[in-house]
Amino acid sequence: MIALTALGGTSAQIDTFDGLVISECPDWALASLAGRLGQEVDSGKAAQAILGAALPDVGKCTDATPYYVFWTGPDQWMIEAPHHSHEDLAAQIKEAVQAAGSVTEQTDGWVRFDLVGPRCHDTLELLCNADTRSMAANTTTRNRMEHLGCFLICRADEHFSVLGPRSSAGSLHHTLITAARSAI
Repeated sequence: MIALTALGGTSAQIDTFDGLVISECPDWALASLAGRLGQEVDSGKAAQAILGAALPDVGKCTDATPYYVFWTGPDQWMIEAPHHSHEDLAAQIKEAVQAAGSVTEQTDGWVRFDLVGPRCHDTLELLCNADTRSMAANTTTRNRMEHLGCFLICRADEHFSVLGPRSSAGSLHHTLITAARSAI
């Protein structure tokens, strides 16, 4: 058996434009964490113990290498880690939070595309209503890109990640590429 990326390749798709690189990022494990009602504080403390950092607040992200955590809703977060070292990320988080939180494996539910370069703002402005030029590093927002609900993460100046439904990876990739060509 050969592992395939969300776009159906044996290696990640990388598209290069003048001032912009769009990369499919398949090498990340992803798990969701939701604090259970009445146990949100215990869940947060347990997650903090394994992550080595506090869970981020509304619209924020925490880079606690090798973990990257972003807020998705009240007492809810997504946690990323390198797949090669954290293939069982959801099980690790579940073991840490026990009954205080609900953990769900998300790796195969999402696709991640990174946009890097000075033209990322021009491209994203064509796709969503987020003011990417004023987004600080380690912030996130939920947006629609075309017809898809996506998370938009500002990892650094001129470096954004778009996480969208894996089942629509081709549509999301097409949307990003089309906007990148239009922004040139």
